[in-house]
Amino acid sequence: MHRQRWGRRRRHRSRCGGARALSRTTSPQAGAPDANAAAGLECSTLKVPLDYRRPEGRKIDIAISRLASKDRSKRRGALLTNPGGPGVPGLDYPALLAASGLPKSVLDSYDVIGLDTRGVGRSTPVTCDQTKPQLRRGAFPAYTHSAADVTQEAAYARTIARQCATSRSAWMLPHTTTANVARDMDRIRAALGEDRISYLGASYGTWLGAVYAELFPDRGDRIVLDSNVGVGGYDRTAFRQFARGMHDRFPDFAAYAAQHPEYGLGRTPGQVTATYYRLAARLTDHPVGDTDGMQFCGLTFERLYSNASLPALAKAWQSLAQGKPVPPTAPLDDKAENSAAARHHVICGDSRWSQSLDTYQRAAATDRRRYPMLGGSTGSITPCAFWPRKGIEKQVTIGDRGPSNVLMVQNERDPGTPLAGAQTLRHALGQRARMITADQGGHGLYPFGTNTCASNATTAFLTTGHRPVEDLHCAAEPGAAPRK
Repeated sequence: MHRQRWGRRRRHRSRCGGARALSRTTSPQAGAPDANAAAGLECSTLKVPLDYRRPEGRKIDIAISRLASKDRSKRRGALLTNPGGPGVPGLDYPALLAASGLPKSVLDSYDVIGLDTRGVGRSTPVTCDQTKPQLRRGAFPAYTHSAADVTQEAAYARTIARQCATSRSAWMLPHTTTANVARDMDRIRAALGEDRISYLGASYGTWLGAVYAELFPDRGDRIVLDSNVGVGGYDRTAFRQFARGMHDRFPDFAAYAAQHPEYGLGRTPGQVTATYYRLAARLTDHPVGDTDGMQFCGLTFERLYSNASLPALAKAWQSLAQGKPVPPTAPLDDKAENSAAARHHVICGDSRWSQSLDTYQRAAATDRRRYPMLGGSTGSITPCAFWPRKGIEKQVTIGDRGPSNVLMVQNERDPGTPLAGAQTLRHALGQRARMITADQGGHGLYPFGTNTCASNATTAFLTTGHRPVEDLHCAAEPGAAPRK
């Protein structure tokens, strides 16, 4: 490895400001870092091309951070990280990883690098000028009782797409894609003076890591993909997979709630499940505060991401059943708008979504039958159906050619990136990858999970390069269930 040249081609270098809380949907197994968690981070800004097809043209800023190796004698390189999203800031993610149990051996081995990807946070941002009511609606389309609901949703989806395409950041729209983020990552590698770079990415970050490995196969060192999206990234198929993920994961919560009858949600998993449908229907007709039926479904889905959130979810159900409002999960501020806008840009720009209303009506009806807990919502139409395609390059296709240096880690009952989707990416990577699956629920395994088999194998790969000879299944371990 070349000696690190931190800040080469930088605009400025400084200590990072205070740690910002990260969305629970990125690394939900962990809590937010404490107020001083970012104290050891250094920050800098790198200028990169807006359009890599015109590298000498307009430039944008990418904000990056470094948590330096704790033992320079053991340092072997740089570990670039991504917390997921898309649209979630990652500048403080190295501090969150350290505060959440990233092993000392890993912290000694690497300078841990974070970044706000293009369009996000302290990098050059995008906006869709979304209002608070629009943000409150969340990422999922409305519950679809019939084809007419999809038609009604189309008007809303068209409005959001139009706002994105006419905002003050519309000039970034064709270029805010995963492929360009991967190219930004390689510019960061070069600026750090590294011949190759290791990577730890979660959720959407697995797609970003796979794209980087495809575009720059000889620049990746040890690549860990945690909680994997499918082979098409966050395309329409992956979006529909959220419904399957909730179906896979909800029984864990139903069992937990049944074991704690003091919540009054049911004494058996079946009774808890019936309570879910009863509350969703009641809140659809009579919202409590800002929580209607669809927002109740979304709240439930989000808190299934972490075992640690299951007690809070049970209390939220209890409050709503009693007619008491629950506080919002996150403020609806400018940061939330930027995050939502960046998410639209990447998801809609990465792949082509059908423009046919019939396609979404059929998909919503199918998903409503197969996975009724989200009511066909994720099969319905989104702003991506109306996304302007001019100037957006073709999506990257993941293949099996390149170094065998990828380790995939995956919970069996992951609501956000279900195992079924992860298996398609594993198949596409072929002998380039090995996959570790853990018999546990939740979204995010390393270093936030409780399965020592999976965690230890991941640490071994990052620190020694040793990877399982073949795919590995890690059995459930005692103590993984949440405590009240």
